[in-house]
Amino acid sequence: MLTDSHCHLFYDQIFRDIDNVLIRSKRLGVSRFICVGTNINDSLLSLDIAEKFENVYCSAGIHPHDSQDVDKDYIQQIELIMNSKKMIAIGEIGLDYFRNISSKKNQIKVFNELLQLAEKINKPIIFHNRDADQDIIDILSSYPNVIGVSHCFSSTLSTAKKLLDMGYYISFSGNLTFKNSNLSTVAKYLPLDRLLVETDSPYLSPEPYRGKPNEPGRTRYVAEKLAEIHNISFESVAEQTTKNINKLFSI
Repeated sequence: MLTDSHCHLFYDQIFRDIDNVLIRSKRLGVSRFICVGTNINDSLLSLDIAEKFENVYCSAGIHPHDSQDVDKDYIQQIELIMNSKKMIAIGEIGLDYFRNISSKKNQIKVFNELLQLAEKINKPIIFHNRDADQDIIDILSSYPNVIGVSHCFSSTLSTAKKLLDMGYYISFSGNLTFKNSNLSTVAKYLPLDRLLVETDSPYLSPEPYRGKPNEPGRTRYVAEKLAEIHNISFESVAEQTTKNINKLFSI
């Protein structure tokens, strides 16, 4: 059994066909899903989906792109959403200095406030990091009681090792399979008991579907690539990443 540790099932192209999407995923050996919110509305939609499907869990957060648009009481709203048993993490949160849709100042402020909430309610985080390695490390270091996962990892081996030393997990998405990616070299030197797999669907479809809308079932291709990199069986990757998810998210 594989778990897609990060997908956005509320996006229209997935949601309007969600029953068939989940059936296709099961055929590929992916039978559990974490639907990750990126703002208040998406987080509520994620919760609705998780309450409908037994094998779907969810998280609530503010993506760095959305940090400029938060309500004054957004922390209280998220804390209220987190009361559901299906809500297993604070996320998607983090920093994105590649697109800078929100200012760095807003991103950092919201990231800190959500980390404080995660610490308060004792929930792991799911964080986004693009071109913000040093600030990510510096800010996370201020919250030693918080654990979580670096989703869709795309940074250096040095950054990965620093995150592992802090207790974080690393999650790989479809970009691990890209022919021009250096992530295979990074993944090779990371311990399997600290790795997760995901799709980030509908984004980042893996080879041989690169450039097409992604689906959670394609987590399988990420897991197969990870198995190839570590020279172990697909079944071993599926078993270990499932154990990792169960431990991190207490499910």
